Amino acid sequence: MIEKVIRLLNIIQAIQANPGISASDIAFKCDIHLRTVYRDLDTLSLIAPVTNDGRGTGYRFMGKFFLYPLNFTEQEALVFSLLPSVVDRSKLPPGFDRAYHKVMATHFKEKAHHKDIIQNIAEIIQMGTPAYRQKHPNFLQPIIQAILDHKTIRTVYHTQSRNETTERQIDPYYLVPREQRFYLIGFCHLKQEIRTFRMSRFQAVEQTELNFDKGDFNIKHYLKNTWSIERGDRNITFKVKFNAEVARYIREEELFVHPRMRDQKDGSLIFEVTVNNEREFLNWVMQYGPAAEILEPKAVREKLKQQLHQWVGMYG
Repeated sequence: MIEKVIRLLNIIQAIQANPGISASDIAFKCDIHLRTVYRDLDTLSLIAPVTNDGRGTGYRFMGKFFLYPLNFTEQEALVFSLLPSVVDRSKLPPGFDRAYHKVMATHFKEKAHHKDIIQNIAEIIQMGTPAYRQKHPNFLQPIIQAILDHKTIRTVYHTQSRNETTERQIDPYYLVPREQRFYLIGFCHLKQEIRTFRMSRFQAVEQTELNFDKGDFNIKHYLKNTWSIERGDRNITFKVKFNAEVARYIREEELFVHPRMRDQKDGSLIFEVTVNNEREFLNWVMQYGPAAEILEPKAVREKLKQQLHQWVGMYG
């Protein structure tokens, strides 16, 4: 049975590489008898759209049939690599060793090519690095690889707010770019919940052999009403009036939430949005200075008044 499977794979490769190949050429390339070619082609026709129109044009596959690369999982590769040690090699056909080594060589070549692609992606993506920061390891490659492989990562992470460095295991779900930075969203084994991690605060990243499953996690639901990346614990609805000078720029802002915007007769713009993080939203509004007036909520408006009085006292 193994011998026949190997012959069929060789025939598929021969036809795929030489569309229109004759039966005699298949026999020569695959080192088998012509009668065997015809029998194997009959078997192959049951599982693949192989055709020969009978006018001397040879054999080819119809449509978009193609034997794609192996794409072994690590477990499949391990099982296949152990095959010679668990079968009676004396009962294997003469071509087994050659076919086996070809398959394993293809697997390792694909794996190396896949790694090169990830490496190139990680090097191409540049989010910008502050001039004052010392050279920092680029953990994009191992994290992207872990996301694709569904592998848990072992990390050392610095939490800025507590000035604390911890070792954590994280199931990496998504990489999210925000404000010239990358953030990793994933399940933190230490805290036993979904957390958001700033990439520049990782001090070490190592892929483990532990597999993970995202389950029913939905990134859009997780980031719903999140202005940028930091999730708050309660929703707040803001109403802001932008004057005519900046209104046209507000309309073209690429936002991660869905605001309600109403044009006014004087060219100004009423901007309403519900977010779950007050600080992130206010930081964005305040960049427009007096061109933006917070109308609601009144509590935030009063808080901003007090802050402005402090600034006047500081600079007055």
